[in-house]
Amino acid sequence: MHTQTKAKRNTHTKTIGFILFLIPFTLMIYYGKETFYIEQQLTAENTYDYHFVLITEEVGNDYWRLIEKGAKEAAEAQNIYLEYIGPKVADNDERLATLDRMIAAGVDAIITKGMKGERFQQLVQKANNQNIPVATVDTDNEQSARAFYVGTDNTHAGYLAGETLINQTTGPQKVAIVTGNTEAPNLQQRVEGFQNATKQTDRIELIGVTSSQITELGAAQAAYQLLKQHPDLTAFFGTSALDGMGIVQAVEEMQPANPPHIIAFDTLSETLNLIEQEKIDATIVQYPEKMGRLAVELMHAIKQGKTVDTNYHTQTGVIDKTHLHNGELVTPIEEGETQ
Repeated sequence: MHTQTKAKRNTHTKTIGFILFLIPFTLMIYYGKETFYIEQQLTAENTYDYHFVLITEEVGNDYWRLIEKGAKEAAEAQNIYLEYIGPKVADNDERLATLDRMIAAGVDAIITKGMKGERFQQLVQKANNQNIPVATVDTDNEQSARAFYVGTDNTHAGYLAGETLINQTTGPQKVAIVTGNTEAPNLQQRVEGFQNATKQTDRIELIGVTSSQITELGAAQAAYQLLKQHPDLTAFFGTSALDGMGIVQAVEEMQPANPPHIIAFDTLSETLNLIEQEKIDATIVQYPEKMGRLAVELMHAIKQGKTVDTNYHTQTGVIDKTHLHNGELVTPIEEGETQ
């Protein structure tokens, strides 16, 4: 009797165990089929000729979002899937790691900001060895085996900033430069171009160059310290998109008797508003959307077996209050125009 009861109990336990196994197994099979069906649908509905990757300096950066915008427009026109990826905060090591991952993933082409150093050059060569062309945008590395560069002639852009300061000021000027990153080649070139221009006159003295770490807060802190150490500063040049806004914050905090002349970079909406409010005197305009668009178009040409040049410099210009109304450009700036 006891043996029969034990046998029944074991049978009952096994039955329950089987049912408990069968339920999740059945659900797994069902949803697995559903997922496979959905993936088949997505694949059928989204067939692309190529998979390109745009590796940004940092994903939330407004300037790089404009590059992304132009790149996506060109990608859609050419039936290319464009993936926009990069670190949340500017980090060269993370960008290099991302570049390495994208090569391992076997994408069709990579567009990225050029970086200094042997590691970047090694990765570009690694990509080439796997038939993955790499293009640099915004910042170049000419020593690498990149297919081409698209971006501003940064030395010329810095020269324009220096010329603008000369043209907009009179008398002796003590100038400080706030730059996004003192190690970034494109920003170094802007500083160099600015110095080349201001060497034309002996009335402009460069006091120092300080990094903002590519943040508005960093620019504000850098400019605040410069004003504190050099209360006789009369002018600033901010070499990257957020520097001008940060410099204005520092000036408003310090409230010097004679507000310094400020030359900014790029045309973010807040920068344009500050120009109209006469808190920034001018900004250097470049064309990030065109950079992104042209980079994708040229990369598509390469994938089609065509030959392209190795350097494409998008143009620059200068914007001041005379070009603006209610934060919008009312006087078109032709590419290459320097007013």
